[in-house]
Amino acid sequence: MDIEKVRSRFIKHFDSKTGNIYMAPGRINLIGEHTDYNGGFVMPGAVDKGIMAEVRPNGLQTVILYAIDLKDRVEFNLDDPEGPHATWARYIYGIIREMQALGVPVKGFNAAFYGDVPLGAGMSSSAALESCFACALNDLFGDNKVSKWDMALAGQATEHKYIGVNCGIMDQFASVFGKKGQLMRLDCRSREFTYLPFDPKGYKLVLLNSKVKHELKGSPYNDRRNSCENVVKHIAAKHAGQKKETLRDCSWDELEEVRSEVGEEDYKRAHFVLGEKDRVLAVSEALNKGDYETVGQKMFETHAGLSKEYEVSCEELDFLNDIAKANGVTGSRIMGGGFGGCTINLVKDEFYDKFIADAKKKFDEKYGHEPEVIPVVISDGAHKVC
Repeated sequence: MDIEKVRSRFIKHFDSKTGNIYMAPGRINLIGEHTDYNGGFVMPGAVDKGIMAEVRPNGLQTVILYAIDLKDRVEFNLDDPEGPHATWARYIYGIIREMQALGVPVKGFNAAFYGDVPLGAGMSSSAALESCFACALNDLFGDNKVSKWDMALAGQATEHKYIGVNCGIMDQFASVFGKKGQLMRLDCRSREFTYLPFDPKGYKLVLLNSKVKHELKGSPYNDRRNSCENVVKHIAAKHAGQKKETLRDCSWDELEEVRSEVGEEDYKRAHFVLGEKDRVLAVSEALNKGDYETVGQKMFETHAGLSKEYEVSCEELDFLNDIAKANGVTGSRIMGGGFGGCTINLVKDEFYDKFIADAKKKFDEKYGHEPEVIPVVISDGAHKVC
């Protein structure tokens, strides 16, 4: 990220005086989709793209913000119970409120920030914004007494209370806890996590953003969640006295027991989730061995499951996945909830240029535009830059 960019704008808008610079990253998720609400595992990593902010206390009770990318300025008083109306400023207002609730005596400050997380790519720019300002406020006003977990939870609470998005914890977790060259296997049930080595020498990690998002009738995500909960309900009824709260608690044999009762659609949804639980654990083992071929195989299996069993893919994403296979890509899958967005691809260096050229050309010929190419490197979480 460009330190000079944020510093020059900060100086221009705030009387030539400089402050501290902080950065928090966006994230990828290598594997583990639709597992969070099923009590399973996810495997995110922080990336080398995110939000960078320069922040300096101003001795007032007023917060003055400048969004460099939007060329927009917002000012509000810390005592204002309503906060700003601009959505981007409400993320920062929410973090202020949540950090105050954690005992941080936040005072007025000036801040300028920008981001290089591509919008619409599912890389969680909002979590990066929350984590960046949580880190800054913790350092400037809190003597860094707030824990990483509490900063991540403050970001999640900001989404819930001030933005109206009932998100999980993965995005904020990855943005705060990220480490260069390491992914994290997060247990969504217990919040326990393990760092796993990710240093694939001879490979590149790249997202291909289809730049499409299909409008869907009804509530496709709720439907799938309901399917999973229905399967759990039927399994629990057959195993009274055993803990059966989510699909995490269920076995393959137990799923087969209720197949005729729950119907084929719900069965397929649950079948994907149990498979994804096993795949995340298999990828964990493979990463510890440096076995990236197995990692890639499991990524392709996840895409097939998301497409055929969970049915959250779309024509464009399946097309990009097919191009990846045809070009010898080690692993490729949908990243995110589905119905549009990105594929995440693990590609050997010798195949990279041809794969990218082929994907651009064929996708453009079929859909009238090229996919956005987003190379990523696994990097550190929220931190003070200078």
